[in-house]
Amino acid sequence: QVQLEESGGGLVQAGGSLRLSCTASGNRFSINVMGWYRQAPGKQRELVAVSRLVGSANYGESVKGRFTISRDNAMNTIHLQMDSLKPEDTAVYYCNANGVTWGQGTLVTVSS
Repeated sequence: QVQLEESGGGLVQAGGSLRLSCTASGNRFSINVMGWYRQAPGKQRELVAVSRLVGSANYGESVKGRFTISRDNAMNTIHLQMDSLKPEDTAVYYCNANGVTWGQGTLVTVSS
């Protein structure tokens, strides 16, 4: 079983940056895909970015060119560098492993 712990959310002004981190524990050697999803109030959860052990990362259309996902396999951690943040990026951001396990979420609020 895998557990995920997120950190790094908070309040930032539009145009600013934040960095989210997610660390896996437990049966972390079973993890092939780790990624970030987000859910804004009244909206469905959507893909932000995913990183695979083999292959390139994938990004949601709305964050391409602004967000960067990186992975530290030795530390079982992924990071999400979010630049040029917009108010519409405001959401709870969830870490995910293998499309199955979810973290508790971390709130990102971007003020205009």
